[in-house]
Amino acid sequence: MAFRSVLSVTGADHSDQDVRTAANLCAEVGAYLSVLVMSPPPLIMPSPLLGDGIPEWPGQRAQAIARLDKRFRQIERFSQDIARLEKTSREIHKLLRATWRCYDLDIANCDQASVGDAVRQRALCNDLTIVGPALLNDINLGPLVVNGSLFDTGKPVLVVPEGAEATLSPRRVLVGWDSRVEASRSVREALDLLAGAEEVRVALVDPEATCTGAEPGADIAAYLTRHGARVSVDRLASAGKPVAMVLAQHAIDTSADMIVMGAYGNRRLRERLFGGVTRWIVGKPSLPLFLAR
Repeated sequence: MAFRSVLSVTGADHSDQDVRTAANLCAEVGAYLSVLVMSPPPLIMPSPLLGDGIPEWPGQRAQAIARLDKRFRQIERFSQDIARLEKTSREIHKLLRATWRCYDLDIANCDQASVGDAVRQRALCNDLTIVGPALLNDINLGPLVVNGSLFDTGKPVLVVPEGAEATLSPRRVLVGWDSRVEASRSVREALDLLAGAEEVRVALVDPEATCTGAEPGADIAAYLTRHGARVSVDRLASAGKPVAMVLAQHAIDTSADMIVMGAYGNRRLRERLFGGVTRWIVGKPSLPLFLAR
């Protein structure tokens, strides 16, 4: 599909690197950019109430003072978060007015439990979400954004690690294929990228024989060819190595500019995807990773 609307999520304390990356990608394909600046504060817990609705006051004066001091520090941090959000938004406005004028910007100051939903609402109305280096390295905000944009919407995500040359017009693309629904969706969402590439290599790791007797990968190769892609199929043996490691090495060997693959894992496995397979692939080699669920 063509990417006409792109979402970039960044933290209030992040550098402008992720927004710059997203703006450059939008300029490359003429897409509209939506920026969401987030600063999830700590949860401010209400005072416990007695049965008649009156706040329970600690029995000792020292406890009361400590509790009030903690509440004051929470409110002070909340005010600081708002100030950072406003400062970051002004800086991003200034940046985008000078580089890419087709954009909008919103801020969200919500608790940890609400981050995913705030991202989901915006990702649903965009074609693609960009996860840049700063967000990728934010262990608190990054997984929540991936959950909200990728797992909770069905929309694709482009992960751009530090040092990667991000592009929405890659010349050589490696597709990790295993005949599963997630892999099929990643291919469908990346069709425009694949059709425009000079070379698409469909990689199958330890493929099993098909029930029709056709060579593994022949069906997806034919599908992509009908959409105008220049396709070859690589059947790889894992030799006991993890699939992610095999794909990453093959991407290096074939000088790929991007890896396209399905995002797997139920709710319990999402943290593992963010910190495991994805981290390995985006770190070795440092390539953009196009994911769909």
